[in-house]
Amino acid sequence: MSVIYLLLTLSILVALVFLIAFIYSVKKGQYDDSYTPSVRMLFDDELVKEKKKTNLKTDTNTI
Repeated sequence: MSVIYLLLTLSILVALVFLIAFIYSVKKGQYDDSYTPSVRMLFDDELVKEKKKTNLKTDTNTI
């Protein structure tokens, strides 16, 4: 039974270490993305054009 208490305590400590590391990395800006927002609108245009092309192909097949 004492092994269960030991494993439970160790797992909680490991979880706390990972939580602290995650909070630290978020505060230091590790997950900040400054590149994607400036390029996002360039990619959206290509996706819309591809959707229109596929819609035209399906429209011509049904006629």
